[in-house]
Amino acid sequence: MLFCNIDLLDEQFCLHRNRYVGVRDGQIAYIGGIAPAEDYGERYDGRHRLMMPGFFNVHSHAPMTLLRGYAENLPLQRWLNERVFPFEAHLNAENVYWATQLAIAEMVQCGTVSFTDMYFECQAMAKAVVESGIKCNLSRGLTVFDDSAYEQLAAYRDNVELLRDYHKKADGRLSIDLCIHGEYTSSPKVVKAVAAHAKSAGVQMHIHLSETKSEHEECKQRHGMTPAAYMESCGVFDVSTTAAHCVWLEENDFSILKKHGVTVACCPASNLKLASGYANVPEMLRQGINVALGTDGAASNNNLNILQDVYLFALAYKGYYHDSTLITPAQALAAATSAGAKSQGRANCGALKVGNRADLCIVDTDTPQFTPMHDAACNVVYAAQGSDVKLTMVDGRVLYRDGAFQTIDIEQVKFEAKRHTGQILSAL
Repeated sequence: MLFCNIDLLDEQFCLHRNRYVGVRDGQIAYIGGIAPAEDYGERYDGRHRLMMPGFFNVHSHAPMTLLRGYAENLPLQRWLNERVFPFEAHLNAENVYWATQLAIAEMVQCGTVSFTDMYFECQAMAKAVVESGIKCNLSRGLTVFDDSAYEQLAAYRDNVELLRDYHKKADGRLSIDLCIHGEYTSSPKVVKAVAAHAKSAGVQMHIHLSETKSEHEECKQRHGMTPAAYMESCGVFDVSTTAAHCVWLEENDFSILKKHGVTVACCPASNLKLASGYANVPEMLRQGINVALGTDGAASNNNLNILQDVYLFALAYKGYYHDSTLITPAQALAAATSAGAKSQGRANCGALKVGNRADLCIVDTDTPQFTPMHDAACNVVYAAQGSDVKLTMVDGRVLYRDGAFQTIDIEQVKFEAKRHTGQILSAL
């Protein structure tokens, strides 16, 4: 495909007008101010359109689309124990498959090209990822509340099967990570065993870390150290790790994350909705920690439109720390794109440049909220809506275009999601 006369944001999120972008064999093969001589197939009229790198949502629980609006206005522990866990106890592979398809549809509709997820029934989730064309780093959520060894857990057997059957499958679109849900939902021996498994398998880790004050303080009481120091002591950070939330970090925690190259998956909408607090993102950025963006699940957001989290990421910390210079538009967009690609270990993704994978989205700029466009990055961060996305492409394949899904039967997905939700509610 050849995008003609299209505006684009470069690696520094500076605007370039009236460019030609050629996509071939899943890659960006040409960017220039004049039309290339080569034939790239279909010509896309890029007038009144802005091309951006596609978004990376690095912390989600995709099947929780079935719980959207179900658990509301409760503190976290009641939210989990009274609403979420009882509902999830009734989920099966078929429920999870359709819920994941619904989540993927919502994400690609808003320009997301890849997501990082932890949940269960991951074989069903992997099937949805492969069929839809999106990218994903998928991990099987692990919790243990007794003295069981890792090898005794269903999660261990699932991890072995997932690594065997799905790691780096679908032309590399799907990667399998290993997961510890959190310090407070596991035991030291299991955490150490999972960390060792990840290291021996050469894969990444995905965890929750210091999401709430109670979680953070109780870890100190149990282990005499913060969750970050605890995870470090267990070997979790010996592999590339994405740590979700990180709201209650202490002074030395920042150094630990920086030392090990841990990515923080910042989830501003979820942290605000569940009253978890404000992560010290300015300090993370000051210390050079890789900060990426996640929506969290649809039960705690309540949507998977990452542009909403871009907006909150750019605004919330200005207000909380009383400094309007914090978090520039470029930093907000980097968190949603290149930082997310880095967190997933996708070195040739996350930016519009020749040789990178053609993971991109096209935004309509012929709208009131893009008029005038003094600074395109500012318009995207502070004014754009998910509905402004008109095309989403992954590895050179169009997944969503002008309101139509190219790989998902959205009417069937919505029907099945409603049907399965009804079945679960009737069983509660």
